[in-house]
Amino acid sequence: MDLRSLRYFVAVAEERHFRRAADRLHMTQPPLSRAIRHLETDLGTVLLHRSSTGVTLTASGTELYEQARTLLEHAEQVRARVTATGGAATITVGTLGDSVEEAGTRLAAAFRQRHPGVDVLIREADFTDPTTGLRAGLADVALTRAPFDDTGISTRALRSDPVGVVLRTGDPLASRRTLSLGDLDDRQWCQLPDGTDPRWRAYWNGATAAGRLRDGPVVRTVHECLQAVLWNGTIGLTPVTHAVPEGLTCVPLADMPPSQLVIAWNTANGNPLVRSFTQIAASIYRSAVRPSLKP
Repeated sequence: MDLRSLRYFVAVAEERHFRRAADRLHMTQPPLSRAIRHLETDLGTVLLHRSSTGVTLTASGTELYEQARTLLEHAEQVRARVTATGGAATITVGTLGDSVEEAGTRLAAAFRQRHPGVDVLIREADFTDPTTGLRAGLADVALTRAPFDDTGISTRALRSDPVGVVLRTGDPLASRRTLSLGDLDDRQWCQLPDGTDPRWRAYWNGATAAGRLRDGPVVRTVHECLQAVLWNGTIGLTPVTHAVPEGLTCVPLADMPPSQLVIAWNTANGNPLVRSFTQIAASIYRSAVRPSLKP
């Protein structure tokens, strides 16, 4: 009986379902089922009543659940104390625009609970660097949006959002339920500076990486783009989940690929804090998009 098998059991006990527990643990269902069977064999007792609709705890399972939670909490306390003896640790999180706000308070709270002695520094980048400083060594991990050149960078998708075009509310197209990129061919588009990652620049310009970029003013931040729309009628793209200021509206684009909110890190970076941050973020987002269906 080890900590991993206890974590597996706690997930199944709380989800009351093997598939949902497997999703929560970022694994497939068969090895999870085998691990729980092995745990029952090791303890010599049945822990779960299984049915086609899910599982319920036996008396032994209820007892193990309470004890396992205590053991796992103690293990986290030991982790924190051991980390503290190594001195103050720091992790720098790179963000792009409002991606850190999208992460929400749950991610910050979960990371602080797991690593209470770690200092978290936030570095906000502008549109010229979608890696938010990863390549330059200015960030350890990034909350950003794909696509961009990910050579040497590992990514994990947290969420996929439809994309829309930002227009002034009085624009003739603003009342449409959806638009296509072709409807915007005669418009001025917000441009990203020369030297910006080609894949990233092309995506937010509604073009292919090798395609012709549209004309328009150069912007470096979300705020600059929104102001260009408001003052000059320029258009820009944004995930439809983003709020826009008064006087502007966002119309979904039917033929625009969705934008993925991702967590990214340098593949060669073996920092345990980076791995932990990534795992916590993935868990938080998975639980947000797949709410519990516990009876």
